[in-house]
Amino acid sequence: MPASTVRKRSRSRIIGAAALAAGVSLVLAACGSTKDTASAGSGGTGKVGVILPLLTSPFWQSYNDYVPKMAKSEGVEVLKTVNSNSDPSQQITDIDNELTQGVKGLVVAPLDSAAIQAGLDQARRKGVPVVAVDVAPDKGKVAMVVRADNVAYGKKACDYLGQHVTSGKVVQIMGDLASVNGRDRSEAFRSCVQKKYPRLKVLEIPAKWESDTAAAKLDTLLNANPDIKGIYLQAGGVYLAPTLQTLKSKHLLKTAGQAGHIVIVSNDGIPQEYDAIRKGEIDATVSQPADAYAKYGLSYIKAAMQGRTFKPGPTDHGSTIVRLPSGILEDQLPAPLVTNANVDDPELWGNTVG
Repeated sequence: MPASTVRKRSRSRIIGAAALAAGVSLVLAACGSTKDTASAGSGGTGKVGVILPLLTSPFWQSYNDYVPKMAKSEGVEVLKTVNSNSDPSQQITDIDNELTQGVKGLVVAPLDSAAIQAGLDQARRKGVPVVAVDVAPDKGKVAMVVRADNVAYGKKACDYLGQHVTSGKVVQIMGDLASVNGRDRSEAFRSCVQKKYPRLKVLEIPAKWESDTAAAKLDTLLNANPDIKGIYLQAGGVYLAPTLQTLKSKHLLKTAGQAGHIVIVSNDGIPQEYDAIRKGEIDATVSQPADAYAKYGLSYIKAAMQGRTFKPGPTDHGSTIVRLPSGILEDQLPAPLVTNANVDDPELWGNTVG
């Protein structure tokens, strides 16, 4: 065997052993690592800043609780999480503050897909890699977006309502359309209904992920349309409670099986939604993986700090990395539909939190 071949094979074995020792095999083995970039990253060491969009939602509260647990299991040193409190401008300031503290990596859940570019540019100038969680930026450099397929959220909600409401008016309470999540869910739901369920009429409430806005606009809409047959909540964490309270105040909250029951499909997979499904107050939700967001967000930032890069393809954790039209890579994690048939599944993260 030529000496050059021996050297190449020995080098391959060394690289593979190093990756395993660093604990990033789950990211690299199936997520398509392409090369080491000697000038990038910090060798996988250093503190990581984690920036939250808000903490008024049970979903983000759960994610926040998962961060230190997953950081420990992934071997990542994280600073105390920072809450941008639903303010895109504050989020840019938060990124700048974390960079000033000398973080070597950032995990950010963007509030505004366009506005976040300013923060991403700051990080790029300082050579600090960023992983985006839950929301993809429109532009800017990130090592990976960790997110479920939000188009599928809208389609799943559409199909569930279309299969349980034969005709009539249905409402989608939308998220912030400045966020790609709000846009993807809204357009997917709207397009699916138009294409597959033409006997349904979609009414829309732009609510910007704000519970008070959702409650006020739903109240007004129900005054003019008391014959609503179905509702799609794009974020159960902020919309579930005000929706149920508004329906109850108008004597429209009927449990599944009762005459006049309004079929409700939600998004998030929080424990409160599961309880509402068990009570028959709502019918289904799409479980957005708060635990996996924390786990793989931190896993990817550790790999990125080591200078690793990725490419599209299947992963070893049941997801697929895709390249978005912007050129950014996104790991689209599974997000199952939860109904009364599987609401007690112990594998659902919403059944594992207290």
